Amino acid sequence: MKLLNVSGSPHVHSDESTKKIMWRVNLALVPTLLVAISYFGLNALLISLVSVAACVLFQWLIEKFIMKVPTTICDGSAVVTGLLLAFNVPATCEMVWLVIIGALVAMAIGKMSFGGLGKNPFNPALVGRVFLLISFPVQMTTWPRPAAKMFGSFITDTTTGATPLGLIKEGGAEALPQAWELFLGHMGGSLGEVSAVAILIGAIYLLCRRIISWHIPVTFIGTAFIFSWILNITGVSPVGPLTAILTGGIMLGACFMATDMVTSPMAKSGQLLFGFGCGLLTIIIRTWCSYPEGVSFAILLMNAVTPLINRGFTPKRFAK
Repeated sequence: MKLLNVSGSPHVHSDESTKKIMWRVNLALVPTLLVAISYFGLNALLISLVSVAACVLFQWLIEKFIMKVPTTICDGSAVVTGLLLAFNVPATCEMVWLVIIGALVAMAIGKMSFGGLGKNPFNPALVGRVFLLISFPVQMTTWPRPAAKMFGSFITDTTTGATPLGLIKEGGAEALPQAWELFLGHMGGSLGEVSAVAILIGAIYLLCRRIISWHIPVTFIGTAFIFSWILNITGVSPVGPLTAILTGGIMLGACFMATDMVTSPMAKSGQLLFGFGCGLLTIIIRTWCSYPEGVSFAILLMNAVTPLINRGFTPKRFAK
């Protein structure tokens, strides 16, 4: 009699691994990092290095001394969290120290408290970012103007100014940069949101490697575009649809954070609904709420309903 060995899923294997996927995501984030360094000087590099080092260190400490499990810091997931957290903060001197606090919250509360990679219901980097925004609102809303130089000093006296979303909230939409300037990224904002072209380069790479699919980014950006256009032509908002998607964190959120395979729906139809909800909530928060930006809150809210979406949009069973 031949015995069958029963093991846990998945039962369909490939040469892909979590480690390969995470390091490819890190590679896709490099263009955005280079643009941030180009615009904001070495402050951007320092903040990114500190954020990555803190996330890796906190994950190692928690796994080693609290969870007492084999360390997984080499899989690249902590590096992804560190880069995305850095991309969501301003390139100011104060953030060098505050980002360590954000990294602790992201790893200890947003990720490891649920059991680590694959078990966290919320995007850890966004958990850290929202915590910093609520706890340190002044530092998190002090936006440096891009210096448009390749290298600067590590600690500089940065000229600050309003972001395009801040101008819109203050009624100064007429002072917004041109669309091509927004696309290239010469505007105030957090490290990772200033250049749409750099974000798109990384997103195209991930699409070509089939690490992400088009469903969430396209529906996220498309919904934000259409809803902004409706509000604009009806006179509710002075912001045109192209300006809406090129300002703030829509591009970064749609391509790199909403597409997190752990916190987004499994089925393609569920991903379409997820992206629609993210885009709709983002524009609602921007238009009618006190915060000028709504990407982080929108993605976290949709992360919360991902289990419900998975129940309603169950993928077909293999071979059925």
